[in-house]
Amino acid sequence: MHRRTLLAAAPALLAGPAFAQDFPSRPIRILVGFAPGGSTDVFARALAPRLQAQLGQSIVIENRPGAGGNIATEAVTRAAADGYTLLLGTIGPLAINPTLYGNLPFDPRTDLTPVSLVGEVPNVLAVPVDKPFRTVADIIAAARRDPGGLTFGSSGIGSGGHLAAEQLNLMAGIRTTHVPFRGGGALLPELLAGRVDFAFTTALNAVPNAEAGRLRVLAVPNARRVALLPDVPTVAESANLPGFDGVDWAAMMAPRGLPAPILARLNAAMRAVLSEPELVQAMAARRLVLQASSPEELGAYIRAEIERWAPVVRASGARPD
Repeated sequence: MHRRTLLAAAPALLAGPAFAQDFPSRPIRILVGFAPGGSTDVFARALAPRLQAQLGQSIVIENRPGAGGNIATEAVTRAAADGYTLLLGTIGPLAINPTLYGNLPFDPRTDLTPVSLVGEVPNVLAVPVDKPFRTVADIIAAARRDPGGLTFGSSGIGSGGHLAAEQLNLMAGIRTTHVPFRGGGALLPELLAGRVDFAFTTALNAVPNAEAGRLRVLAVPNARRVALLPDVPTVAESANLPGFDGVDWAAMMAPRGLPAPILARLNAAMRAVLSEPELVQAMAARRLVLQASSPEELGAYIRAEIERWAPVVRASGARPD
């Protein structure tokens, strides 16, 4: 073999069967592309102590917010494929940003190794209590009377909440005005104050405020009703928009070229943790749904999600900050 070929192959050789057998032998970092306190960070910090127990090594959560999750994602694509740097990614950088960003420095389909789905982040369509809307159909009717006059908030350009609203615009044939904020924490007080007309936001933020009489929850953007919110209709039901589906999700990823034995070890640990009854109940109390997968299932899901969201992103005309 040529010297250059040997150098390129060195990381894979170091991570061969003998190396994989000892994995892990030092702490593992999980990068999160968003600020502390959001649903992705909640997932990461709930998983960390349980993964530590499964793997026998410390798990360190590292928040690297910015560029819709792209900064953390790119960092993982550039890390060694040895299992010691992982990404808790979301629908944004893994499925929406490949279309939203014209010069994305990575492709989640080829530059990352899928480990396991982590779960869904149920969103709801919520409105301030001082708004007149009681159904999604009410919002659509108002938007048709005043094209561009209604505003919707989101946790950022390219977020799941942003694209769910753009999907509503596209499928209902309406035009509403996007008001992006820097995260769900910044969006919530503006929604509560009525400075935006509606938002697709996390159930984690919206439902407690709805129970306290500060917000009104109209629908979930899922294809089917959410078990944690059985009395809340889907957007498709509420507005007669069959096929509407805007599920937000999170997944564990690793750098490209992760050796199969290490991938199998990480996937087994994820499956064990995500099935722990105590964790399932704790996440359900925070309106988060756990769901494991095989690496192959996750890879196919990400490819399908990129294809599904691409026309919505293009039709929205959205551009990153």
